[in-house]
Amino acid sequence: MIRLLIILLAFAAYLVYRFLRRRNHLRWAREGFDPAAYGLPPRERLDPTRSGPPTPLEQRERSQAIADAAWAGDWRPAAAYVAEAGDHWDERWSRLGLLAAVAAEGDGWLTAWRAAEPGDCDAATLEAKLMVHRAWEVRGSGYRHEVGDDAINSFVELLPAAIEAARRAALLDPANPGPWVVVVTAARGAQFTPEQFQEAWDELVKRAWYHYDGHWQAMQYWCAKWFGSNDRMMAFAEQAMDAAPPGSPLGGIYLHALAELEERRSIAGALAADRTKWRIDNLAAQLRQVRPDDERMPQLRHLLAHFAGEVESYEVALEQFRAIGPWCGADPWRKQDDPVAAFDLARALAVKRAKAEPLAAELRPEKNADVRHGRP
Repeated sequence: MIRLLIILLAFAAYLVYRFLRRRNHLRWAREGFDPAAYGLPPRERLDPTRSGPPTPLEQRERSQAIADAAWAGDWRPAAAYVAEAGDHWDERWSRLGLLAAVAAEGDGWLTAWRAAEPGDCDAATLEAKLMVHRAWEVRGSGYRHEVGDDAINSFVELLPAAIEAARRAALLDPANPGPWVVVVTAARGAQFTPEQFQEAWDELVKRAWYHYDGHWQAMQYWCAKWFGSNDRMMAFAEQAMDAAPPGSPLGGIYLHALAELEERRSIAGALAADRTKWRIDNLAAQLRQVRPDDERMPQLRHLLAHFAGEVESYEVALEQFRAIGPWCGADPWRKQDDPVAAFDLARALAVKRAKAEPLAAELRPEKNADVRHGRP
């Protein structure tokens, strides 16, 4: 009995200690935190409109020129833009994403492209991708109980045609994984069985095992709100992380899986597991090898900073906050009532709990530096 009482008193003392420590840290974060002293942009420079720095001007100008040419009826610059990516399949898919956005504003040029080059896999894949996008627009993004029956019926009717179009596109270039990314994307809406999904997935990965967006779509299929479970989704995400080659952001799928758990309020068990901290630390090492200008890195850095803080890998969190800079327009901060305050508090706690030392004055960011340089 006495031993049990001692254990209970020790546990109560630990809880009191944790409470007092958190209260002191929060007070310091709000009243004593000087971001610049730790290599972080001052609060007044925080920008909640972006997740990362603006796209380089030259790239923006080229994208606009491609869009303008397409809307004027000339599809050739768009075709050349995609073909330029060669067999860098992630890049090729990203460029198709730009063209899909252009086509969503007017697709007469795509119709002309398909007519002029009926054997072009990129044009056929883009057409199928656009069909899936329009089906999802009809459905909306709500959960099933939030979507009307008419919208669901239209959605279900539109997807088979998109999948068939993607399968026809796959015949035009057997090496191109793009059509299979379309099928994998449509699979959950089309209510593929796990067996049907696995067949499509096998076709994708034998062409491009490390396809980032393909993995993101597959993670969605295996999550609990579709055709899997929390455990199935996490196993898939862990497999992706373990298989990611050096320099690939593929391991970031693990962070998206954690975000899915958090969205469903099912993350407590994952954060308590020792293996989660181990994976977060290892993922930080993986992502250090990815090109800093990779378009997926800003969002991944925000998620990594957040989850590193949650599992008490505060040095990793601080490293990410320093790399992020002033940009805080990303999840999880933008889900808060005040994204800037949420971001600022998280980085302050990372500094405090990492026991970081202030930088020498000459190494600190200038308070009046213009971070908006290059903004379109």
